[in-house]
Amino acid sequence: MSTTTASFAGRTVFRIGYGAMQLERLHDRRGEAVALLRRAIELGADHVDTAEFYGFGFVNDVIREALRPEDDVLVVTKVGADPNPGGRLPLRLAQRPEQLRASVEDNLRSLGVDRLAVVNLRRLDTGPGLRPEGDQVVDLDDQLAVMTALRDEGKIGAVGLSGITLDGLRRALPAGVVCVQNAYSLFSRDDEDILKLCTAEGIAWVPFFPLGGTFPGLPKVTDEPVVHAVAESLGVTPSQVGLAWLLHHAPNVLLIPGTADAAHLEANIAVGEITLDTPTLATLDAVQSRSSQAPIG
Repeated sequence: MSTTTASFAGRTVFRIGYGAMQLERLHDRRGEAVALLRRAIELGADHVDTAEFYGFGFVNDVIREALRPEDDVLVVTKVGADPNPGGRLPLRLAQRPEQLRASVEDNLRSLGVDRLAVVNLRRLDTGPGLRPEGDQVVDLDDQLAVMTALRDEGKIGAVGLSGITLDGLRRALPAGVVCVQNAYSLFSRDDEDILKLCTAEGIAWVPFFPLGGTFPGLPKVTDEPVVHAVAESLGVTPSQVGLAWLLHHAPNVLLIPGTADAAHLEANIAVGEITLDTPTLATLDAVQSRSSQAPIG
């Protein structure tokens, strides 16, 4: 199993990319945000995860400024929610087909491109987070119809899914799915069957919340004593162990850890150099999985 490269949307990428959401923490320090993204590219990250609702468009603007054509970076964005400035939550659901199309247009505009390489349809069927209500309860087939239409029009290069169930993924396979983003970590392995299907179908598995935590009630990988013991034995951090386990767990796992700190960025990228031997993997595999189904709202 290669811990360095994997296939994604028809190309070979470094398995550790960059999740750009944290760039919004540098909203008042735009130059630092651009420099941090440039540093990620210098370190080898060649796929970046973003969305128009990250920082109300700020993150996409930074990506547009920082990336150059010669960088050949795969920019992956998502639809299914829109910015919600002034709201109780910073985003609002946008699941209806016409909203998905409008969100694609918004991402095209803010990223300054004619075509989005990969667009994830953010469903809300599983994992922590909001659940759709009212007119935001939309059939997956209706959503896939507009996503594939946008692909046929050349506005989308490839379609991914996020927050999807096993049944939903099976239904979507004929549409041609290149990646799945679900909440998944050493501590939260509810979706092991979905990961296995992705592995069998050659679909990239891109876990969000790869170290757990984030929402109240969700356990953190870095709180696990076994993880600390492994980290100490290897001379690395508990966070690095949690990320390295994901890379070793399946060959189609891609990581998109996010940070607004340059030192933390370097530590994340260095995870690709960490080797976990068979006994160490067995020790980590034995850690009990907890559910990641914590709702918010």
